[in-house]
Amino acid sequence: MTMTLTEAPPKAAAQPTPPPPPATIVESGLNPETLSQLLLKTLIGGEASGSGLADRLKLPYSLLEALVQHARVEKLVEVRGASGVGSAGYRYVLTDLGRDRAQQCMDVCRYVGPAPVPLGQYNAYVRACMSSRVPIDRETLATGFEHLVVNRGMFDQLGPAVNSGKSLFLYGAPGNGKTVVAEGIGRALGTDMYVPHAVDVDGQVITMFDPVNHQRSAPTSEAISVIAGASQDQRWERIRRPVVVVGGELTLEMLDLTFNPISKFYEAPIQLKANGGVFVVDDFGRQRIPPRDLLNRWIVPLESRVDYLTLHTGRKFEIPFNVFIVFATNLKPESLADEAFLRRIPYKVLAKNPTMDEYCQIFELNCRKRGLAFDPVMVEYLDRRYYQPRGLQMRACHPRDLVEQVVDICRYQHKTPVITRELLDMACGSYFLEETESQGAGA
Repeated sequence: MTMTLTEAPPKAAAQPTPPPPPATIVESGLNPETLSQLLLKTLIGGEASGSGLADRLKLPYSLLEALVQHARVEKLVEVRGASGVGSAGYRYVLTDLGRDRAQQCMDVCRYVGPAPVPLGQYNAYVRACMSSRVPIDRETLATGFEHLVVNRGMFDQLGPAVNSGKSLFLYGAPGNGKTVVAEGIGRALGTDMYVPHAVDVDGQVITMFDPVNHQRSAPTSEAISVIAGASQDQRWERIRRPVVVVGGELTLEMLDLTFNPISKFYEAPIQLKANGGVFVVDDFGRQRIPPRDLLNRWIVPLESRVDYLTLHTGRKFEIPFNVFIVFATNLKPESLADEAFLRRIPYKVLAKNPTMDEYCQIFELNCRKRGLAFDPVMVEYLDRRYYQPRGLQMRACHPRDLVEQVVDICRYQHKTPVITRELLDMACGSYFLEETESQGAGA
């Protein structure tokens, strides 16, 4: 599917303001003991230069230098050699005493990696992003749907819903692109953002950056200066606005912190990884938990824009809830939630079946994508031969699936792909269920 509502080039989005690099331990927001322990655990894997330690902890060496020198005084670290100028070029290694101390630190928490960002700094950044949010207009929204055909009425409903920043109920028959529309909303948000590799909460580490759900938007080759640090706080990763999609595998446990008793640190819940972006609950109502339980979990965050998480120690803390939630379902909304909860989801958009004209556009654009010639007569043939006699309803996914099947058939027959009636008959024969002829059901 392809978006055809606008031909205007997308407006340049304002670039996000990166968190400034800390110049001192105080500015890092971390306890010096926490940094010292992380430094020792980093060296347990082998020797490293001062600049190498700075690169692994994502902090300027000028900030770490005093900690390294203190570790040397305590006989925890010694210099093995030098590969550069100054103490940043020294190659450091743990002593026997340092190795014992590092192992004790590992017994408490096995996290090794970029230094975490304190919870207060993370919350301040997210709230700043929320307050500086720029409303989107038709042109901006269209940038997220450049390769989709979207019903104009549906498109104009999506814009106000996205600007609300609250939640959206996308419902309708399967195959009409509800999930794709939800992902398009994420792309339309435009600007990049920053997410920390990890967050520190009272000495407990919560990993945040997730390569599966977070896509880096810039190369990570910027080196950390051994003197003053990079142009931004390297503990934060610049990413595209996250679009996190979960389906039938979603459970309530996935919405809470996950504590690993072996590594002894936490992984952020799925909605926290989606902060600043879009969280799509696909196939809503088909999860292993009752819809009511899942909906009740969202009542407070949707109302107050604040979520609460609990550490295994019992410590409860709050985080900003800057997530646009999309519930996508092909079930009737009233069968999933009562009126009181549906009221809390102010925007409910029906993903309608495509019209004949929209179906034709989708078919043409899928042919173009595959490098095939498009003939509108072929769409008329499908309508006359299959949709009308069988009482089939057109779905937005049908053109893509049928074109792909024609290409697969041609590859099997060692033919150049082309759209013909004969090949469409073969594709429809394996795509539409035979019993629909007598039942008159949709595909």
